[in-house]
Amino acid sequence: MKTQSIITKSKLIKKVTCLLIVAFNFFGCNQKEEEKIETPLKIWFEQPTKKWNQGLPIGNGNLGAMIYGTAAKEIICLNEETIWTGGKDYNRDKEDAGKHIATIQKLLFEEKYMEAEAMVQDKILADRLPTGKATYQMLGNLFIESPDLDSIVNYTRELDLNTSIATTHFENKGVTYTRTYFSSFPDKAMVYKYSADKEGKINLASWVKRNEQTKILVLDNKIEFSEHVGDGHGVSFHAIIQFETKGGTSEIKDGKLVISNADEVLIKVVANSDYRGLIPEDENKRALSNIAEMPYQKLLKNHIKDYQSLFHRLSFQISDSTGADLPTDVRLKNVKDGDADNYLTQLQYQFGRYLLISSSRPGNLPANLQGIWADGFTPPWNSDYHININIQMNYWMAEMTNLAECHEPFLTYVGDLREMGRITAKKVYNSRGFVAHHTSDAWHATAAFGKARHGMWPMGAAWACQHLYTHYEYTEDKDYLREEAYPIMKEAALFFVDFMVKDPKTGFLVTGPSVSPENNFLTKEGEKATLNMGPTMDREIIFELFNNCIAAADILNIDQDFSAILKSKLEQMPPLKIGSDGRLLEWVEELKEAEPGHRHISHLYALHPSNQISKSKTPELFEAAKKTIEGRLSKGGGHTGWSRAWIINFYARLLEGEKAYENILALQRKSTLPNLLDVHPPFQIDGNFGVVSGITEMLMQSHNGEVHLLPALPIAWASGNIKGIIAKKGFEIDMTWEAGKLKNVIVTSKLGNTLMLRYEDEVKEIETKKGERLEFNY
Repeated sequence: MKTQSIITKSKLIKKVTCLLIVAFNFFGCNQKEEEKIETPLKIWFEQPTKKWNQGLPIGNGNLGAMIYGTAAKEIICLNEETIWTGGKDYNRDKEDAGKHIATIQKLLFEEKYMEAEAMVQDKILADRLPTGKATYQMLGNLFIESPDLDSIVNYTRELDLNTSIATTHFENKGVTYTRTYFSSFPDKAMVYKYSADKEGKINLASWVKRNEQTKILVLDNKIEFSEHVGDGHGVSFHAIIQFETKGGTSEIKDGKLVISNADEVLIKVVANSDYRGLIPEDENKRALSNIAEMPYQKLLKNHIKDYQSLFHRLSFQISDSTGADLPTDVRLKNVKDGDADNYLTQLQYQFGRYLLISSSRPGNLPANLQGIWADGFTPPWNSDYHININIQMNYWMAEMTNLAECHEPFLTYVGDLREMGRITAKKVYNSRGFVAHHTSDAWHATAAFGKARHGMWPMGAAWACQHLYTHYEYTEDKDYLREEAYPIMKEAALFFVDFMVKDPKTGFLVTGPSVSPENNFLTKEGEKATLNMGPTMDREIIFELFNNCIAAADILNIDQDFSAILKSKLEQMPPLKIGSDGRLLEWVEELKEAEPGHRHISHLYALHPSNQISKSKTPELFEAAKKTIEGRLSKGGGHTGWSRAWIINFYARLLEGEKAYENILALQRKSTLPNLLDVHPPFQIDGNFGVVSGITEMLMQSHNGEVHLLPALPIAWASGNIKGIIAKKGFEIDMTWEAGKLKNVIVTSKLGNTLMLRYEDEVKEIETKKGERLEFNY
């Protein structure tokens, strides 16, 4: 390794040794062949569970299961990502809604809020579909009953995040039993292995339950089941559970497959639906045929190799971490009782990455409110796609934690919203482009529906478009920007070119009717209102969307006429304003909050996930944002899991490491189940994902043109390391810190961009070449 002097344009406050290492390590895994992940990362317990939401989740992106771990009567709740009722509803938008928009806008400008809301409810908002009409559902419950297991000792169940394998171990009458579960992405099947350390000891009876409409066939060591879900209004699916025995006998009794005195049982699960126009029976037979002669060890090896190619790109360790010596539920209880546990935080961080890998792979639907794991037929909020923050939060961490492939399902989904979104834009708003409201589903619904406080919000597609440009910022893939991202962004922007109107009082262009998601204000008469012209969040989202479109057009050297239109509109939009109490205004004017501790803090979108507010660029707004969060928390805000996760991200952007850390503890103490799943309540996966992005941004940020190292490091994480995180412009970061100070950093330049590297007040500007590795010792 050769030490080399590098001249920078900035003044260096400290002397730093910079080691330049040329290593053409492009987009592959950062993990060296000889390196091993030694830190045990296991969620484990000393007892089974009777509750679905405390099981162990496995998944390969589309096929998953929640495993209870019960020895005598195992329950495995099966899931397949496309099991949705309902379908494309081209008539969902209310007829003649567009005729009333101008009248409603006039009422809002005249501050006749309640009259406007009544009209919106009557003329604009569609009725919510009946429960179960358009919802995600479980595939079914698989039961595996084992007789004579009545003397169990030394029981454990665990989920190993390093291998994506769930295992149940126990002893019974001198025999040790092992049950292993995984869901393979390369082989498109779930595989369960039941074994014992003595021959002839596997005895079980197995069956499937779903509902009365399900057709179930038990024959030839298989359980096949199928259904046209939603009483014929949804997908048609087909599933096969195949049992392969080593030794022993099998027979069918009372509709159950009974296996006796086997040495080992291998269970393969495949499932598909016609959601994408395929014939599910054919797909299942093909999947089973492809692995029919494949030994278990080969299936296992394929699965682990594929999974680790994603998971092992990033490692994370914090000081004073005591390892995996305590069951996870015990560790969490200790934290809830007032302790802090850095190992639990590491585990929680990597569990979030595990869940994204397990629920969002290329070619899949994006992860829904529960990922791919749902119990029964009416999961909370239909397990749908809430696009007024929840699905976006699912993907904040994808690029920065080296899981860009897992981002793809959401990026594709945003583009797929256009078909329905164009219809909604035209019918409801008389506008070009496309629009989506607060909730969508597998059918890409875009209509405004429900109650005004959540349904009358036309910003869902525009917010989702942020992810398209973010993906470009990390990859700088111009083909992707030209062919995929920019056309979608442009069409979303076109809607607002038509939709924005001039406020007669101020002359600024504003949006409306709209809301600050799910929040209310008090009118002068003391009534609780929700509709407004020009909520702050609307302005912030449009500001970012327009600027991203302009930047993309410049990069691609196209569409300058459209860019000129957007620039003109931007000049006419209102600035962000600070209220009399020093907080950022949530609406275009200062209105009294009806719920000062509301869980949504939507008007801080400009702080996070956008980058319109920062300490260096907008110091006054930066302080106003800080006061906004403090005010909301002082009134009880952050009381749901996802809201608390967003607050962690806010405090990371505010460079407040201690407060970010306090909110991590609050999330663990108030909104985390024993298996580390996040609770809204009930279980909602966005908190699991949001805490990962928050922790990452405490350690590294790249949203302001710089790679900022340790911007919000708390005292509790005095020493540690993280390897494999990704910054915008294609920089991969490995770093180590000790006693609260940065010690060593290795930056791999994947794209050959200029590196602006900040630590504390020191900034280095370095020209890099594609494939170079820069090492800095502090």
